[in-house]
Amino acid sequence: MLDESLLDSPQGLAEADRRALLRGAAEAGARVRTAARYAAEAGVNELKPDGRPRAVLIAGPGAAATQTADLLGTLAGAGSPVTRLAPSGVAPAAGALRWELPGWAGSVDLLLIATPDGTEPGLTLLSEQAYRRGCTVVAVAPARTPLAETVNGSVGLFVPMATASYDQDQPLAASAPGVLWALLTPLLALLDRTGLLTAPPDALGKIADRLDGIAERCGPAIATYSNPAKTLAAEIADALPVVWTEGVSAGPAGRRFAAALAELSGTPAVVAELPEALAAHSALLAGRLAAGADPDDFFRDRVEEAPALHARVVLLRDRPIGGLTAAPAARDLALTHDTPISELEPEAGGELETLAELIAVTDFAAVYLALASRA
Repeated sequence: MLDESLLDSPQGLAEADRRALLRGAAEAGARVRTAARYAAEAGVNELKPDGRPRAVLIAGPGAAATQTADLLGTLAGAGSPVTRLAPSGVAPAAGALRWELPGWAGSVDLLLIATPDGTEPGLTLLSEQAYRRGCTVVAVAPARTPLAETVNGSVGLFVPMATASYDQDQPLAASAPGVLWALLTPLLALLDRTGLLTAPPDALGKIADRLDGIAERCGPAIATYSNPAKTLAAEIADALPVVWTEGVSAGPAGRRFAAALAELSGTPAVVAELPEALAAHSALLAGRLAAGADPDDFFRDRVEEAPALHARVVLLRDRPIGGLTAAPAARDLALTHDTPISELEPEAGGELETLAELIAVTDFAAVYLALASRA
């Protein structure tokens, strides 16, 4: 159950936040600026590539690498295929994970390594294998780690990860807000230099500014009634979030939201893109998860029973392509099945800014749900 009183208690939230998740969300803009500065100091902004890589391969552990690959692939579009190299192993531990290059990978391909750890032997071996194959290797990881020592100067280009002092206090959550921006920002700057996407230094600055603005609107001192992240957390508590996305940027933001809900608060969620989501989830909304669904044996005693789980649609919208939108049909489908709906739509801005806003608001919501549900 959600302790709604905790949502409006900044001190209570701070005491419950043992992993500094709220602080990481609040400092996301600062993390972007630090990461951009580290990328510039590593020479990323001075690179002059000969041309676009044939393919971009991304390797790293857990949700952070998965979401980085998803975001970069969405932003790059069809310019060059962006593929995440999934690890194998007997456990999700640094020493157990192994990565392999595809057989076709060679000198015209780019390998990006993104990890908040840097101690994985498998990533060190992968960087060495890629170097022997002639791949260009770029790694973002904490400084003074085995991966940093291997890549820096000899195997490829190394960019130190923008870390914070509190990152070392507890094991990092892969979906923690600070982790994503620390890994993603240098890679945005790099792929801007290759021409795969547009993310010049001023665009990264606008991302940081937008994240600062969201931190002001969604911070713990802002009351629930005027705080979109707290409001969303309260709305999806004790519900099954059915996340529907519309627009290019909203897709990866929705998938990250579902992953963060699962990892941070243990809340399951399903996610799909409009308009296909209407067909994919229509049976789900018509079944026992609909708000109007009536369990068997209506007259049985429910005093000691937990409330039934019902769906709630969360609609994340970016700018619709060509002005076409399935949002009215989505609202009609939800209301037809007595299913409540929450909507988030970013303020106008560039693609990176609107993406950052959707990620930031849902990150705050996932953190608030995690903290208030565990009190």
